[in-house]
Amino acid sequence: MLSEKQATPNLNSLRGFEVIDYIKYLLEEACPLTVSCSDILALAARDSVFLRGGPWWEVLLGRRDSLKASFAGANQFIPAPNSSLDSLIINFKQQGLNIQDLIALSGAHTIGKARCVSFKQRIVQPNMEQTFYVDEFRRHSTFRRVLGSQCKDSSRDNELSPLDIKTPAYFDNHYFINLLEGRGLLISDNVLVSEDHEGEIFQKVWEYAVNQDLFFIDFVESMLKMGNINVLTGIEGEIRENCRFVNI
Repeated sequence: MLSEKQATPNLNSLRGFEVIDYIKYLLEEACPLTVSCSDILALAARDSVFLRGGPWWEVLLGRRDSLKASFAGANQFIPAPNSSLDSLIINFKQQGLNIQDLIALSGAHTIGKARCVSFKQRIVQPNMEQTFYVDEFRRHSTFRRVLGSQCKDSSRDNELSPLDIKTPAYFDNHYFINLLEGRGLLISDNVLVSEDHEGEIFQKVWEYAVNQDLFFIDFVESMLKMGNINVLTGIEGEIRENCRFVNI
């Protein structure tokens, strides 16, 4: 089986699988073949957000694990870090998610890190970010110079930089404040304001930047929607004994 971990968006990018392995080991010791890896991931995502200062929500349980992997699907449906706004909207729509879901879920980039190879284009692109204040201190060019010093050449492609430079260890609304200041790390972050010609998305970004509670409410709603995409239940799929393999 060709693993989704080998797909281009995931290769040398996703980390932390050993944490899921350990959780699964403890659960199998206590309650064999009872809790799926899919449910573990959904719960771990919620707990990670909450432990970093974000909202809490009830996770719907009862998912079952797939009997196969989708290498092609991972390559096709995971948004690239240099995606345009139009391609992001289309990508989310294919999964039953709307523009508000796109904006709210993008706010997850308030925690986590990205490799230099994922934002190299951000460093060299023309200084055309759309921002909404007078940049008298040249924060855009200064921010890009900082990134450039970290990612000088291809030997540093796997160097990591926080997605939220202000509060990288906390789940808050600073991601949206960064966007308004032209300091989103990925091109696919910045297009939420730089390519929003109608102003609808910018308005929501602004609302989240000034009202963290509103962001948290909408983020939870969108996470619940995303957690119900293509779910296997009942007798579909299986409960994996080891999250890295289908059962024998």
